[in-house]
Amino acid sequence: MKPFQYILLLVFALGTMVFAHAQEETEIIFHKSHEVKKQDAPFSDAVQAGNLFFLAGQIGMDHSTRTLVEGGIQAETKQAINNIEAVLAQHDMNLGNVVKCTVILSTMEDFASFNEVYTQYFTNKPARTTFAASGLARNAKVEIEALAVK
Repeated sequence: MKPFQYILLLVFALGTMVFAHAQEETEIIFHKSHEVKKQDAPFSDAVQAGNLFFLAGQIGMDHSTRTLVEGGIQAETKQAINNIEAVLAQHDMNLGNVVKCTVILSTMEDFASFNEVYTQYFTNKPARTTFAASGLARNAKVEIEALAVK
């Protein structure tokens, strides 16, 4: 065999191994909520695919009373992040495991006030997308969804 043919054979063999590895199935786990009142919700608090955890969006709801916290955007932001921390803790993680957040505000006028609270918690600066939408669940001012890596 000529050297060129050896190289082609090697490239083919390596490509086949990489393709076979990429075809391995990743187990997907739909985790039940740690909160009893949310276990019948039509969504999972966290879905795990390998070492990735996709967290459902959290609003500033106090789950013990099932009502939004009072105090506006900053209080709701703090509570939403506390809710994210609670879900992460159920899977032995913390905010340092978060690599991406999607933030939905009820108005972009709250952007600066939201950031004042957000930056106190997410010191690792995960990637983020922020936009405004009219009409969040329970008339919330903010909803935050997170992607974490364990």
